[in-house]
Amino acid sequence: MNWYLEVLKKYAVFNGRARRKEYWMFFLFNIIIAAVLAIIDTYLFGGPSFLYGLYVLAVLLPALGVMVRRLHDTGRTGWWVLVLFIPLIGHIVMLVFLVLDSQPGDNQYGPNPKGAAA
Repeated sequence: MNWYLEVLKKYAVFNGRARRKEYWMFFLFNIIIAAVLAIIDTYLFGGPSFLYGLYVLAVLLPALGVMVRRLHDTGRTGWWVLVLFIPLIGHIVMLVFLVLDSQPGDNQYGPNPKGAAA
């Protein structure tokens, strides 16, 4: 849960680097919370709408920020996020980028978040 909270603390930070663990733990908790809210919305309002929609809007910038920082960690510019607008292929490319290991050592986006042992 600390990984999730750390991403929320960096609400709209698009510079620096994010480890794989930081991104995927945020992704996991994000999916769990969204699913729970969708279920609650279904019982309260007849479909996923109000609580789920508010949550998605609230975490949009942190999710985008951690994705950009994750791309920075692999040595790519944050503009690669735009590849998601290409149906299917773009999502596959982004998935590959997000699961790649960190670029060893420092890069143009900052020091390696894993430390010197990377």
